[in-house]
Amino acid sequence: MHIGLVGLGKMGLNLALNLQEHGHIVTAYDAFPGAQQAYIEQGGQVVASLEALVQSLPTPRVLWLMVPAGDPVDQVLDTLFPLLAPQDIVIDGGNSHYKDSIRRAQALHTNELHYIDVGTSGGMEGARLGACYMIGGDETIFSSIEPLFRDSSVDGGYLYTGPVGSGHYAKMVHNGIEYGMMAAIGEGFEILSKSPYAFDYAKLADVWSHGSVIRGWLMELTAEAFHADPQLTKLKSVIGSSGEGKWTVEEALALGVSSPITALALFARYQSQETDHFSGKVVSALRKGFGGHAVTESSEASEDSSN
Repeated sequence: MHIGLVGLGKMGLNLALNLQEHGHIVTAYDAFPGAQQAYIEQGGQVVASLEALVQSLPTPRVLWLMVPAGDPVDQVLDTLFPLLAPQDIVIDGGNSHYKDSIRRAQALHTNELHYIDVGTSGGMEGARLGACYMIGGDETIFSSIEPLFRDSSVDGGYLYTGPVGSGHYAKMVHNGIEYGMMAAIGEGFEILSKSPYAFDYAKLADVWSHGSVIRGWLMELTAEAFHADPQLTKLKSVIGSSGEGKWTVEEALALGVSSPITALALFARYQSQETDHFSGKVVSALRKGFGGHAVTESSEASEDSSN
């Protein structure tokens, strides 16, 4: 298939290369020249504007957005809307709020345009080597573009979840779960750090990654972080929050669902802005590991980098 990809950031660039390697034609646009150049250097094809992107695609057009959630998505859609023709398809692969996805789908539908909301998991590595997708929208439209998801996901790593909004709803809950899992790992290593034993955190995370009940990618990333920085001295325990955990807690409150683990994990991120804990360093390292999220370096790390 020939698609237009909007956004060549950490996820978008890797997705473009993934699709390209699976035989799909990807024409891309990014507002930042540096991002465009990074794709060109790896054999990618870019255009200078959204208008040029639309003109480069066969009809019905398929445009895949990988831009930050919120206003950036609306800004791109505002530009695209008058350029598109009936039956064109817009895929939103970012972490949009599901209510925004429903609103956008309704607006596009008035012009016979189709909107597919795709919750994308797996971080930068997944985007490059095989992602996990939760896909909402019209099932017939999904079927017409299913090869895109089948080819760029891991085996068994995509699911049509139902009507528009359901893909981003599933991803919202997924990220709420992720908050709790990372918080538990961080708290566990906080206890270890205060124990009477001189544990090798990297080796312990390694062994927990082989056959234990808590094995998994997050534990593998924990091991990688400790191998790179045995005491995480280069990090401060400030944990960023991109919104999905907050949305999950808000949805739980609206539905009357008790979700104390997710709520406490969210509050711990807020608290990390004011206090310093080893658990926060672990979670911060994990977020950097899977998503390339920015971290706050410790004063020691800043001094090292200036020497």
